Formats: sequence, structure tokens, C-alpha cells
Amino acid sequence: MNRFVRFSQSATSRRRRKGFTLIELLVVLAILTLLAGIVGPRVLGQLGGAKSKTAVVQIADLDKSLELFKLDVGRYPTTAEGLQALVKQPGSIAGWNGPYLKGALPNDPWGNAYRYTSPVANGGFEIVSLGADNAPGGEGENADVRNAP
Repeated sequence: MNRFVRFSQSATSRRRRKGFTLIELLVVLAILTLLAGIVGPRVLGQLGGAKSKTAVVQIADLDKSLELFKLDVGRYPTTAEGLQALVKQPGSIAGWNGPYLKGALPNDPWGNAYRYTSPVANGGFEIVSLGADNAPGGEGENADVRNAP
């Protein structure tokens, strides 16, 4: 009989040691919540910066495609022809050897169309993304992204 009591006590103590207590689980959850509160905003801030960097890269690609267009045609597309001239031949332009982009014309990382103007004051062109707010000016993620003059 003494053996049975020892066996049941050791089995009970083993069962208790197998899992976590409610307090231990709550402490772990509190620590994870604090970490998420500290790290979360930093990760989201980096995500926003990545969209601006993506816009810079896309504008640089469009810039290079426009240079190829100019080599073939002898001029940049007009504002009326727009960036669509890189994908589809506008009218019956002599020398057009496109498409100059693979696939469709990309939108900026916020889902808006890039704005294209040609000619500009220096005789070249301008490609602009108006940022997250899709309005001129702004700071941070709302700032305009444009090709280098």
C-alpha cells in the first residue's frame, strides 16, 4: 500500500511538470506583445521606404527605355503619346522598334500611373510618381519621386 501512494504521488508530480502554468503563459504573451509593439512600427516603416525605393528603380527603368526609344525614333515621346509609346507604337512613327518594355506599363508602387511630360525646359522629359497620397509635394512616403534632371 505504501508503494501505491508513492507511485501515485510521483505520477501526479510528473504530470504537473509536463505543462506550463497559466501564469507562465501570460508572462510569455506579455513579453511577445511588448516585442511586437517595439519591433512592429520599425518593420512597417521599412516597408514604406521600400515602396519609395521601388519607385526610384521603376523610374530608372522607364528612363532607360525612353533613351532606347529616342535612339530608334530620334526623339522622346510627346506628352500626348505618353509612356504608352514604349509598349505600343503611336501612329505610324518611323523607326519605332518596340516594345521597349517587357509586359505592360507599370504603375507606381501605390497603384497610380506615372506622370510623363516631354519636352521639359531642358529639352528632355520628366517622369513623376506623386507618392502615397497621389498629390504634389509631401514628405516621407507622400513625397514625389522623379527622374534625375
